[in-house]
Amino acid sequence: MSDTPFGFGLPPEEPDDGDEGKKKDQQSGGGQGPANPFGFGFPGAGGPGGDNPFAAMFGSMNPTDLGAAFQQLGQMLSYEGGPVNWDMAKQIARQTVAQGTADGTKDESVGPAERTAVQEAVRLADLWLDDATSLPSGAGSAVAWSRAEWVEATLPAWKELVDPVAERVGGAMGDILPEEMQAMAGPLIGMMKSMGGAMFGQQIGQAVGVLAGEVVGSTDVGLPLGPAGKAALLPLNVDAFGKDLGVGKDEVRLYLALREAAHQRLFAHVPWLRSHLFGAVEGYARGIKVDTAKLEDVVGQFDPQNPEELQQALQQGMFQPEDTPAQKAALARLETALALVEGWVDAVVHAAAKPRLSSADALRETLRRRRATGGPAEQTFATLIGLELRPRRLRDASRLWASLTDARGLDGRDALWAHPDMLPTASDLDDPDGFVHREQLDFSELDKMLGEAAGGSTEKPDLKKPDLDKPDLDKKDDDTE
Repeated sequence: MSDTPFGFGLPPEEPDDGDEGKKKDQQSGGGQGPANPFGFGFPGAGGPGGDNPFAAMFGSMNPTDLGAAFQQLGQMLSYEGGPVNWDMAKQIARQTVAQGTADGTKDESVGPAERTAVQEAVRLADLWLDDATSLPSGAGSAVAWSRAEWVEATLPAWKELVDPVAERVGGAMGDILPEEMQAMAGPLIGMMKSMGGAMFGQQIGQAVGVLAGEVVGSTDVGLPLGPAGKAALLPLNVDAFGKDLGVGKDEVRLYLALREAAHQRLFAHVPWLRSHLFGAVEGYARGIKVDTAKLEDVVGQFDPQNPEELQQALQQGMFQPEDTPAQKAALARLETALALVEGWVDAVVHAAAKPRLSSADALRETLRRRRATGGPAEQTFATLIGLELRPRRLRDASRLWASLTDARGLDGRDALWAHPDMLPTASDLDDPDGFVHREQLDFSELDKMLGEAAGGSTEKPDLKKPDLDKPDLDKKDDDTE
């Protein structure tokens, strides 16, 4: 995973030179760029290239690198879209996938046999889950994706997650210029925003491309990244996940299918949940401050011949969460929501798998550790929006859902997803027994009041006895209850 938020660097299309190519660049004069915006060496700015705006940037490159650099610069400066250049993000993500993972595994098309195996695993998983949850199946179809297909399918969700914080960075880039220059620097500000969109696009593309080599499905990060109702597994990554576990390939696939199908049930039949989670991410992003001093320093050092220096400078991070009650509340809300989703999936999948799979305990523990330590999602989100997206209280939430199952049954447990206000809170995770055995509220009178309001009643109902002036309405309520 790249640790270089918004890191430049040429697209990884020319691997033949390897380290030798870097040495050549360094020997040919690559080094610290001029200390002005983007290292362009504007006339009168001093430093190399003062007479030629592009000499400092491109003067000593070989023709191949020069062509790639001009292509990238053209993409940066011609972009006029939103805060992220998503065309560039997609291109770089696909390039990263094509390069393969660190272990040398290359992406490959999914064959008919693998597609059939995934479909059968999801179908069987849904049958098993019928005994473990009252929520019906949410997977209208089951698909097997290559890594490249995962990139294509999840980019819309990444756009929704990343654009809010990218807006903040875009605004911060415009603020870098001195106040007296901003009024007369319209074209330069536009160029800075274009480059900001490109910087985000490149970093997101790198992050998503690396993530595509690690995820096993569409819900690994606890968020629904793929299309609604489509359960997905990546056979190549499923094989890599189970490689050293000592568990049969079919069992690994089936267990991961259970997790994917359980997520699909939850997101399909709790309609407010997706917007609740994405809104929590956005709420947290709104409270992030951009370190404009670091941003100004980094932008001023941009030198395409030595992207490593820029990447090194950015490794220290650019995002600073504000230490305010609102920001702390937003973070707690997000962490609790993630823990409840992952805890419910963990409890439901374990209930379905334990009687049927001999490796259920081992696979459960492996997945728990993967999620608790961040898994594939943590560094991605820490890089993109300064947020470690992991369910820190996964085990507490799983125990709470299991206790609710014992105390209230499947229907009583799953009924809590009817409204976000009914879900356990962070303090309930501290005292799960207190929540489990808390007296459940009777909403029947409230339902009656709402029904009367819908019928146009202006008379205040008596909560101690039935409203005898509304016999038909009460009879209807009794029938529906």
